[in-house]
Amino acid sequence: MNDTTTTAEPTAATVTDEVRLALEDDIRQGRLRPGDALDVKAVAERFGISRTPAKEALLQLAAAGLMNFSPRRGAVVTRLEPREIFGMLEVLAVLEAEAARLSARRMSNEQRQALDAVQIEAGQAAERDDIAAYTELNFRLHGLIYQGCDNAYLAGQIVRIRERLAAYRPVSFERPGRMSASHREHGAIVRAIVRGDEPEAHRAMTEHITVGGTAQAELMLRMR
Repeated sequence: MNDTTTTAEPTAATVTDEVRLALEDDIRQGRLRPGDALDVKAVAERFGISRTPAKEALLQLAAAGLMNFSPRRGAVVTRLEPREIFGMLEVLAVLEAEAARLSARRMSNEQRQALDAVQIEAGQAAERDDIAAYTELNFRLHGLIYQGCDNAYLAGQIVRIRERLAAYRPVSFERPGRMSASHREHGAIVRAIVRGDEPEAHRAMTEHITVGGTAQAELMLRMR
């Protein structure tokens, strides 16, 4: 009997997904900024792949609204118009507040504990002034709330808007005091969710998105 095993070669779809996720992370962490250009050849060389999956990854990012294609520059990280920015933030405040309210009602004890743990870790990142770590933990904390609301349609709408704003997120934490303020705002949200206080969770999230969104929008407009 032959005990040897074979490892499947990665498919084009798998490679494309890996590249897309890596580039999404670059955008979310601020390594790629609005207006930055990405050449298919350069992407292929960076990941050691052919141009076909590299181009497909960029097309998927464009479909998600994270990239645009320019005849002269190729793929470019999306720059948003002021009206788009403020419109998205207004809708986001409504949707995220409802997600927080539902999470206060529906989250399991394990989910509440996980949320509290991420909040503690985010506080440590804020104390270190570690923007990259805080950006990732901010992403995780909000993600736990989307999961906890137990409404896939609501969560999907929020994620789509947040993806469009992803390139601007790390920059908002570069504003002096914004990271610490964000952590304090998260604290009010987390405490309300953990104790099951739906009205307070809704109020705290509305304030967080409104206050944080205003600061973020100001920086977004400076980056244009």
